[in-house]
Amino acid sequence: MITFRDHLNKKLKDKEFAALYETEKKLLGIAIRIAEERNNQGLSQSELAKKAMVTQQQVSKIENGQNCNIITFLKVSRALGLTLNVN
Repeated sequence: MITFRDHLNKKLKDKEFAALYETEKKLLGIAIRIAEERNNQGLSQSELAKKAMVTQQQVSKIENGQNCNIITFLKVSRALGLTLNVN
């Protein structure tokens, strides 16, 4: 029986898959950081959405790692006092 880790390690040998995996991993890291900071500041998703001038659904999408545009990321990050660094 193959484990998930074994399967992932096999897939990561493919350069294209590995690049996409790293991109998704970074996006998920941003999503987690945004959710943590929102909670640290005691804000609901609706309160953050108002502050960022986006919808609550957009905040939810970010926090769930769903695809959204960079403008939305920037608005939400700015509303939380966070800076996005691109490496």
